[in-house]
Amino acid sequence: MSATTDGPWLDEAAGRLIRPYTVSGGRTRPSTALDLLTLVMSTGSVPDAHLGPEHAQAVGLCQGPTSVAEIAAHLRLPVTVTKVLLSDLVDCGAVTARPPDSFDNPTDVFLLEAVLDGLRRQL
Repeated sequence: MSATTDGPWLDEAAGRLIRPYTVSGGRTRPSTALDLLTLVMSTGSVPDAHLGPEHAQAVGLCQGPTSVAEIAAHLRLPVTVTKVLLSDLVDCGAVTARPPDSFDNPTDVFLLEAVLDGLRRQL
């Protein structure tokens, strides 16, 4: 097995060699209540604290409203780890989180834009 300098260490049979708990700093509980359908969106502000590359990737995925489940899938991390990363970003103001139950009004422009964005990505 050879280590690459431009990405995570890989073992063809095992995948990433960096354990998820390393990415989350050993934490297993997010400081912000998030579920799979919570929509996360970047605020455009740069975090003051030094965050890891996974944090930067997550912010990049949140240019439009994106669910926690989608972010976890794109990062290829367990949902629990993704929730910890996202809660770090909420705490430092880099992203906002909006619970799915806040969409009680079916004509809410935010909801309709999120649906439209999802449909465009499918085409």
